[in-house]
Amino acid sequence: MNPPPDRRLVALSTLVEIEKRARAAETPEALGFLVVNDTHMVVPYRQAALYRADTGTIQALSGLATPDPDAPFTRRLTAMMRRLVRDTPPTSPRALDLAAFAEAAETPKSVEEARAFLSAYLPANLALVPLARGGRTLALLLMAREEPFGAPETQILGHLADAYAHAWAALVGAGRSRPLATRRRFLAAAAALAAAAILALPVRQSVLAPAEIVAQDAALVRAPVDGVVEAIHVAPNARVAEGDLLVTLDGRELEARLEIARQQLAVAEAELRQARQQAVFDDRSRAQIAILEGRREQHAAEAAFVEDTLARIRMTAPRDGIAIYDDPDDWEGRPVALGERIMSVADPRAQALEVQLAVADAIVLEPGAEVAFFLNIDPADPTPATLVRAGYRAGPTPEGVMAYRLRADFAEHDPRLRIGLRGTAKLYGERTSLFLYLLRRPIAAARVWLGL
Repeated sequence: MNPPPDRRLVALSTLVEIEKRARAAETPEALGFLVVNDTHMVVPYRQAALYRADTGTIQALSGLATPDPDAPFTRRLTAMMRRLVRDTPPTSPRALDLAAFAEAAETPKSVEEARAFLSAYLPANLALVPLARGGRTLALLLMAREEPFGAPETQILGHLADAYAHAWAALVGAGRSRPLATRRRFLAAAAALAAAAILALPVRQSVLAPAEIVAQDAALVRAPVDGVVEAIHVAPNARVAEGDLLVTLDGRELEARLEIARQQLAVAEAELRQARQQAVFDDRSRAQIAILEGRREQHAAEAAFVEDTLARIRMTAPRDGIAIYDDPDDWEGRPVALGERIMSVADPRAQALEVQLAVADAIVLEPGAEVAFFLNIDPADPTPATLVRAGYRAGPTPEGVMAYRLRADFAEHDPRLRIGLRGTAKLYGERTSLFLYLLRRPIAAARVWLGL
């Protein structure tokens, strides 16, 4: 038999292998992907991000082939790491929590808001690993997980950071990159020469996106068992009170099972009575009493379970509100699985606005941003709302468009609003020059084409 491998040798070989892969990377993109994903083989973490100091962008995010620079999380994290590298660049790997990271990377006025923003996307414990060469920070690796990072792990990360920095300097160059401030001045001068005076006027960024009024804190009505929907007892959008009958599943199979279980229970009780009567004179019958009692309890439990399941096929309203679903004809006679959602019950006055913001139209949006909702049935009079959250990752819509899901709350109750109504939401972002506002998409396309 071969002896078991030494864990220390396995860990050392893994560390050497990662260093070998880092120095063999042929592009900054390949090296960034390796840094945020393969480092997990040595030091476990849940999320990682690599900030590139010379371009001031997020080079790589763990689990993603290419990070989206216009995503709300990516934009906010880029700004925080840019300020951290500019003001107080770390000199060695260190462990910290979300609060300490927010204090180091944000202004005092926005620390609490930044801490709340980060807690929605990252675990509580972080590790900052600078990739430095010649006293200059080339990149900054941020890792996050639920457990704190220990001193041995930070030592290993320091060793890896030296290898990563060496590979990064070979690909990008420690001295060839122009400082970010110089790059900004160059771009500002070029824009000033190309833009007319009117294009320098400040305007507020805005974008249009399809939106729908949805229920807040709706109570879901799910199938309690596998079965077939026999009847829907309420019409769509009908008002219901707590305890009203909503849905009935076909109970014929359960009723048959219950009848069989009850007959089996009766037979077991009869056999038990007979054994008890014969036990007075027959020792063999006395020995069978325990077995027959267990069999009776088994059939009794089975009958009780089927009876309880049969009682649950009549689904009632969990709260007062309106029944939200599409069409009863779509459900009656349809088989449903355990836990499948059939409808929901919600308070018609507890409304929210769900916006599907296409990736191509995404702008920087912070919680609290202003939103104007134009109903399709009354587009002339918009309803004000306030953005409360934005999705971290884009997903496909029913129309097949990749979009971020945003949620907004209405500033006040509007009698025209009803759950299910659709319209167009206009979202307002930060202020920018008219030149950048008009040429935002061409500039984004040029950056992708040029690789900036």
